[in-house]
Amino acid sequence: MLHYAVVFFVIALIAALFGFGGIAASAAGIAKILFILFAILAVASFLFGLIKKP
Repeated sequence: MLHYAVVFFVIALIAALFGFGGIAASAAGIAKILFILFAILAVASFLFGLIKKP
C-alpha cells in the first residue's frame, strides 16, 4: 500500500511539473489517503502483534 502511495505521489509531481494541476491534485489526494490508511494499518498491526504474544 505504501508503494501505491509513493507511485501516486510521483505521478502528482510529474503532472505538476508539466502543468496538469487537476491531475496533480487528484493524484496527491489519492496518495495522501493511501498513506494515512497505511499508517493506521501499520499501527494496528503493531499493536495486535504486541497483544498476541504471551
